[in-house]
Amino acid sequence: MLLEASSITKSFAGARALRGVSFDLVAGEIHALVGENGAGKTTLIRILSGAESPDSGALAVRGTEVGRLTPAHARTLGIVAIHQQPALFPQLSVAENIALTRERPGLWRRVEWTARRRSAVEMLGRIGAAIDPDRLVGTLSMPEQQIVEIAKALGTDARILIMDEPTASLTGREVDRLLEIAARLRAEGSGIVYISHRLDEVLALGDRISVLRDGEMVATLGRGAVDRRELIRLMVGRDLTTVYPRRTGQPGDVALDVRALTSRSAGVHDVSFVVRHGEILGIAGLVGSGRTELAETLFGVRRRNEGTVLVDGVVARIDTPSDAIAHRIAYVPEDRRQHGVVPPMSVSANTSLASLSAVSRGGVIEAGAERRLAERAVRDLGVRTPSVDAPVDSLSGGNQQKVALARWLATGPRVLILDEPTQGVDVGAKAELHAIINRLADAGAAVVMISSELPEVLALSDRVAVMRGGTIAGVLSRDQATADRVMEMALR
Repeated sequence: MLLEASSITKSFAGARALRGVSFDLVAGEIHALVGENGAGKTTLIRILSGAESPDSGALAVRGTEVGRLTPAHARTLGIVAIHQQPALFPQLSVAENIALTRERPGLWRRVEWTARRRSAVEMLGRIGAAIDPDRLVGTLSMPEQQIVEIAKALGTDARILIMDEPTASLTGREVDRLLEIAARLRAEGSGIVYISHRLDEVLALGDRISVLRDGEMVATLGRGAVDRRELIRLMVGRDLTTVYPRRTGQPGDVALDVRALTSRSAGVHDVSFVVRHGEILGIAGLVGSGRTELAETLFGVRRRNEGTVLVDGVVARIDTPSDAIAHRIAYVPEDRRQHGVVPPMSVSANTSLASLSAVSRGGVIEAGAERRLAERAVRDLGVRTPSVDAPVDSLSGGNQQKVALARWLATGPRVLILDEPTQGVDVGAKAELHAIINRLADAGAAVVMISSELPEVLALSDRVAVMRGGTIAGVLSRDQATADRVMEMALR
């Protein structure tokens, strides 16, 4: 047994986060941990990695009970957590980042650059990665940074890896590669605690799957003992048949007409498509295909060089986001914490950010008007928050995403561009967001939805546009759109 947690209990400000939770990990195993946001997963892994101390219960590593565990002590015991956002220094090279966990600091210690590079190549080679050790981390893609983070963990001789949503920002081949790396580490005898909202990954990779709900461990099941539907039921405590609901409404007139749109700086060229009122157009494609860049060009974040955009039949000159807002186009970006919300600010302040003119007079925000706007959004979107005065970073990922959406719905958009609207949220929140998106389309909005989750694209979209190499490779009707057909168009 590599790691064992027994009867762990933890409370914050009187609220019980974990109730007598037991969890264990053996060598050569991937033990998946799933649950809705707020179920207690984050608290448990923070305790396992030494970032939090339990109120009661015991921890043992390799059969030896440990007392108060700190992050530094955890590392010496071979426990390393790899989070969704890599904890790397972008201004340093790959080799330097890996060396930070291997080399002992010393005032007069001389850096052996050749040995440092050789060590980095060795660690990267263990997971089959051919990344130049001299490259600055800031120039790496997110998948490459995740790989460096894993190599960095291996540099500490870690045998217990906690992987927290490692594929949330990855798609397609990048996900496959990371899963291959996890399987390789398992074969070498490492134990991996794997946390993911992507249930297909969990079911394919996990040797065992443990389910947390409301701070309690409700089940631990072996491979093949549970299917996706039953896993969802265990997570949410009820049957959830509406994760990917179908709509039956009929689209109306053309809301957005894009003709030969080109942005050389964004790598987008000759893109043409239309979206009708009451329609959801899904945008599929691999990482690097230009999906986000297209959204940014439409919203005026990226400069347009050529092409025409019409909104409700009228030519729209969109050079800035302000121009887009004036034409009633809204954009909920991919990275909600970086661009979608301002985490330390309140729900109320976040909700009004894109529509300050509606809640201010003479350049001064009217607190009452702002509060009423936020309370209406909280009610309409089902945001779970103690009050509209609560900071957004105190909310779960799904509720943060609802606040990001509320911010733009307050502008009364006719065209709504959603980039990865359910990324990193649990299955229950995902179902709620899908229902909201469908409701907006039923109310007449034209929705452009970018998603890396192909089942989501196929289930919610009335039509699917497939991007490849910065342009639209083809548009498929709902009946034509299958996983095989979409991937064939994305790859050829």
